[in-house]
Amino acid sequence: MRSTVFLFAVLVAMGAGWGITQPLTKIAVSEGYRQFGLIFWQMAIGAMLMGGLCLATRRRLPMHAGAVKTYLVIALVGTVFPNAASYQAAVYLPAGILSILLSLVPMLALPVALALGNDTFEPRRLLGLALGLVAVCLIAAPEASLPDRAMLVFLPLALIAPLFYAFEGNYVSRWGTAGLDPVQVMTGASLFGVAITLPLALLSGQWIDPRPAWGLPDLALVASSVVHVVVYTGYVWLVGRAGAVFAAQVAYLVTGFGVFWAIVLLGERYSLWVWAAFGVMIVGLMLVQPRPRLQQDADLKT
Repeated sequence: MRSTVFLFAVLVAMGAGWGITQPLTKIAVSEGYRQFGLIFWQMAIGAMLMGGLCLATRRRLPMHAGAVKTYLVIALVGTVFPNAASYQAAVYLPAGILSILLSLVPMLALPVALALGNDTFEPRRLLGLALGLVAVCLIAAPEASLPDRAMLVFLPLALIAPLFYAFEGNYVSRWGTAGLDPVQVMTGASLFGVAITLPLALLSGQWIDPRPAWGLPDLALVASSVVHVVVYTGYVWLVGRAGAVFAAQVAYLVTGFGVFWAIVLLGERYSLWVWAAFGVMIVGLMLVQPRPRLQQDADLKT
């Protein structure tokens, strides 16, 4: 019983941690910082933390062709491309809306998985995908859904991140990580991400000077980067301890906490249309999530 309570506590802590990253992103862009400078420092902080963990656990960082390909895919598809869109969308859209839209990841992952042969068709999960699209329409269509109708043009920008995350998950499911463990993957991806985003930050004029004095956006960037690395590591541990089906339930908590933190930290308020979209999205998530039996069979195959 104590073990079960502990595992649920870890799950809730992960949801709260990942959920707070959207409001922190909103704060990070609030005073002029833009995507490439922010992504560079996110990658650099991740590289320092995960590199330190590699050294502490005496892990090697392989550089064979398969490993390099994995680092590049995870860096670009898992961070650089989606975060570039997310940081830009955060300039214009409420953090709570971003959190709700991020819930589309498992729904967008479904058609990609079917196309790659990673999953099998189920009417129940197709209905979940349809509900996800309904939720987007509830945010986009009614006149009273968004604080400003001008925000509507930035909704497609906010959908780029969940689409790339869906591709990332399917890539790992289909082709694996070249024998690398998650710590090695994150360390290598962070290092390659630093090399990719440094020239982008400098050439675009988005370089962020790390010297004091630090303001609230700087603190938000550091906090978001640290939270992401810690929670991701915790997620990997939880999958190994409690299974992928149990760990996957964090999606509900991330969405709920994302909206909660946006209300508490940013004072955001939403229309009834947005709350309806939130409810429809949660139901869609419940339908899209794999059944425990099917997921256990998939785990045994891998």
